[in-house]
Amino acid sequence: MPLFVIVRHGQSQWNLENRFTGSTDTPLTELGRHEAREAGTLLKAHQPPNFGIGFTSVLQRAIETMAIILNEIDQTDLPVERNAALNERMYGDLQGMNKLEAEARFGAEQVFRWRRGYDDRPPNGERLADTYARVVPYFKTTILPHLQAGQAVLVVAHGNSLRALMMELEHISPTDIEHVELATGIPRQYEYDLITGEFKLLPK
Repeated sequence: MPLFVIVRHGQSQWNLENRFTGSTDTPLTELGRHEAREAGTLLKAHQPPNFGIGFTSVLQRAIETMAIILNEIDQTDLPVERNAALNERMYGDLQGMNKLEAEARFGAEQVFRWRRGYDDRPPNGERLADTYARVVPYFKTTILPHLQAGQAVLVVAHGNSLRALMMELEHISPTDIEHVELATGIPRQYEYDLITGEFKLLPK
């Protein structure tokens, strides 16, 4: 069964500063680069992968994480497609704001709803539902055919774009996705069943 791996990029500068990053194109920190190397090491140690293709967003923190991982697993020649469909959700007026300052201004419960709720839209930003509406069609039309052809696939993207994708892969409901957090730099590995079309989450 083809291997499908998703990885949230390593820590970015605005992650470090506890700011809403969203679609802002912030770079990795040194810790973020270390996390990316560790992701590659984990992949190589657990099940030496032979990916057929990779996919990232167009944001530098995902692109650099992908490059570091591929260097660690000795696949620097892997073809990688970049597409804005995999970008982090756009947080609108919250982008650049410190999360604790946002809680002081709007209330912790409201900020939690904006961060984790499926249908809660931050001011002038995207809901997770909006992110789902661009990520999942892109996955079905562009990424899934490679798995159906038997290729192993690596995707490096962002917390919310990958949470949206996990809803599809793991049949997570809009209510349950509120409680799902995806750590930076930790590979999440699946096997794709060519017969049933289902994804099996592999043990860490």
